[in-house]
Amino acid sequence: MNILDQEVILELFKSYYGFFTAGTFLLAFILTWYFIPKVLWVTKEKQLVKEINHRSSHQIEVPSFGGVAFFLVLILIISILQSLRITYTGNHLIIGLTFLFMAGLKDDLVVSSARLKFVSQVFAAGFIIFSPELELTNLHGFLGITEIPYWLGYILKLFVVIALINAYNLIDGIDGLAGIAGIVICTSFAVMFYLISEPYFVLISVTVVGLLAAFLRYNFSGGHRKIFMGDGGSLTIGFLIAFLALKLLVRDNSATLLEEGFMPENRVLFLIAILFLPVYDTGRVILIRLSQGNTPFEADRNHLHHVLLDNKLSHKEASVLLGFINVLIIGLFMMLSKIISSIYLSLIMLVLFVVIALVFEYLRKNRKYRVLSTRLTKKGIKVQIRGLIRNMNF
Repeated sequence: MNILDQEVILELFKSYYGFFTAGTFLLAFILTWYFIPKVLWVTKEKQLVKEINHRSSHQIEVPSFGGVAFFLVLILIISILQSLRITYTGNHLIIGLTFLFMAGLKDDLVVSSARLKFVSQVFAAGFIIFSPELELTNLHGFLGITEIPYWLGYILKLFVVIALINAYNLIDGIDGLAGIAGIVICTSFAVMFYLISEPYFVLISVTVVGLLAAFLRYNFSGGHRKIFMGDGGSLTIGFLIAFLALKLLVRDNSATLLEEGFMPENRVLFLIAILFLPVYDTGRVILIRLSQGNTPFEADRNHLHHVLLDNKLSHKEASVLLGFINVLIIGLFMMLSKIISSIYLSLIMLVLFVVIALVFEYLRKNRKYRVLSTRLTKKGIKVQIRGLIRNMNF
């Protein structure tokens, strides 16, 4: 039996769906676990490390080329999955991933211009927003909106892809956060695609979960095995998350979910709940920057993870806490979406988001007070030491 034969793969998939899904997860995990040390060796030999700057959350130089391993694993597995012949979308994914990976890799090596990254994102987005399988013509009753024009559907899809790619890229600021967020998001997608009988998208979701799970071992490492995913990794994972989100958005109503009581009009809100970490954090930071008279693209330390770090949490603690908040929001949505219409559920989620914003605003201001207090204390100690030295008689 030739395991790479198309008919053999298709038969295995149909007969052993659960085992095939688990095998895809393990393959992604094992390949990533294998490739990352190879990437680390090359980066150390060629001295390709990320420079420390004033916004860095680390004190040592660390390679930021985890995206190289991601790209190799994704291309390999997606190519194999295309043998199932149940969708042509994988071919579009490979092209889009390649363009984004090259733009991200260039940025990790020599810093890319914002224009180049934006053009690459638009070009990559074109390969999925024009896919017949991802045609958006209906919002399923969200806020009373059902059918929408084709042209508006293309604009919305382009906005979703560009926004999610950049939002995911922005949360990649501390150890583990992008990895944990990606695992929470793609696990949720995998469950939903399983319930609505979309096996190919289940496999793509578990592939991302598998490679991110293996990556976390190295990302959380405190020694010479430490690595960041870099722009090459965050842009490609963000692109896949956008792809999966679009598929869930455009999918026809599922009889299984309807029988369980899930209201189709709440689908947009469900995506917002799943994508809470990148979407909420990016929106919150943009509002803070605008309120301070800065441009939305000016870097600062107002992200959720920066606030937690400055309030004495470790990287791992901050990442796990934010991931746990995302899971709670998804769980809350699952409980309410069966009984509340999109209008009232939107209001509830808005109130919840405002409460979270107020909590983090308090922590942010408290952080500034602590920083100022620490500086004044250190300055006072220095003054006392200088006074003591002056009064000494040798």
